[in-house]
Amino acid sequence: MEKNIIEQDRYQNARKRVKELKGFYWHLFWYVAVNLFISISKILSDLSDGESFNESFFEFGTFTVWIFWGIGLLSHGLGVFGKNFVFSKDWESRKIKKYMDRDKQNWN
Repeated sequence: MEKNIIEQDRYQNARKRVKELKGFYWHLFWYVAVNLFISISKILSDLSDGESFNESFFEFGTFTVWIFWGIGLLSHGLGVFGKNFVFSKDWESRKIKKYMDRDKQNWN
């Protein structure tokens, strides 16, 4: 009986994790899709108003939504993947092993 409860907890945790990942990937998809649409629309509008492509593309307003929405996407990603996304325990173990192996080679 206890094994079934543990298995159900594991299933619920895995299901929750998949739901979080799916939410993040949808957020990322809409971030790219909507921002591409906004940027292309702005550039085309500026081109029809007589601006050059460089003037339109490199204007700060072209990237404003990308930047501010990107901050929100970054915080969402940190919430999903955790604060140890880059420097996880696995990363630490690999680096320690790498340096130990390198030191061992230097001693031989």
